[in-house]
Amino acid sequence: MSAFSGTDPYGTDILAGGGHRRRPVVPEVPADPGTVVEDAATGFCGAVVGFEKGYDGDYVRLEDRRGATRIFGMRPSAFLIDGATVTLTKPVAPAAGRTLTASGSVAAPTRRARTARASRIFVEGVHDAALVERVWGDDLRAEGVVVESLDGLDNLDAVLDEFAPAPHRRAGVLVDHLVANSKESRLTAEVGPDVLVCGHPFIDVWEAVKPERMGIAHWPRVPRGEEWKAGVCRRLGWGTPKDGWRRIYGQVHDYRDIRVELMRSVEELIDFVTAGEDGQA
Repeated sequence: MSAFSGTDPYGTDILAGGGHRRRPVVPEVPADPGTVVEDAATGFCGAVVGFEKGYDGDYVRLEDRRGATRIFGMRPSAFLIDGATVTLTKPVAPAAGRTLTASGSVAAPTRRARTARASRIFVEGVHDAALVERVWGDDLRAEGVVVESLDGLDNLDAVLDEFAPAPHRRAGVLVDHLVANSKESRLTAEVGPDVLVCGHPFIDVWEAVKPERMGIAHWPRVPRGEEWKAGVCRRLGWGTPKDGWRRIYGQVHDYRDIRVELMRSVEELIDFVTAGEDGQA
C-alpha cells in the first residue's frame, strides 16, 4: 500500500506546495521497432527502424510511409504519439533487422534508376562526392538525384549563377566545417530561397568518418596554417594524402561508418531537392 494511503498530500489545489504549479509529467516510451512517432519540431512522422550514436547523445531513425528515413535527437519531450508529447528511450532489445541500403533506408525492390531530376546536390570536392555515393548511392539513384563537385566552396557563387536555382530546380549544398564565424559560413550566408546549405562541424569530410573505423582513438589536431590532410597523414604515418584517402575509402561501407552529423545533413538535402519537384507534380 502507498505510504500516502491513496491520498494526495497536496489536495486538489493545483497551486499547493509553495504556490508553484506542478509541471505535467511527460511519459517515457520505449522506441520499439515499428513504433510510429512524430518529431514535434519538423512534423516528420514515421516508424522507428534504428538508432545512431552522436557526440551529443542518441538519435533515432524514423521511416515514413514512402520509405524515406530521417534521424532525430532523442531529446526529452521531442516527439508526439497520437498527438501527446512523449520522451523516447532506447528499448532493451535492439531494433529488428531488415534489408537496408548502405544509408540505413529499407531496401526497395529492384527497379531501374529514376531519370535524373533538374535539382542537384553540390559538394565541395571529389572526396565528399565519393563518400556520399558510397553511403547514399542507392537512395540517390532511386530518387534521380545527381551529386556534383564544386571543386572548392569558393566556386559556389559561380556554379549557382550558372545553375539558376528555381522552385522546381533546387540546389542543395553540403559544406565542410560549417560553424559560426568560419569562412564557410560567410561564403554561404546569402544563397537564395531555392538553395539549402547543410554542413557538418568537421574540418574535412575525412573527419566525418568515425575514428574507430580507422583504428585510431581520434583524428589528429593539425595546427592552423598547415595543410590538414597532409598533416593528418604525417601524424598517422599514412604516407601521402592520396594514400590516406585510399585507406579511408576502403573502410567506409555504410552509414555505421560515418558520424551522425554528416548523415543528418545529407538526408536533409535529399529531402529538400526531391520535395521541390515532387511538389510541382
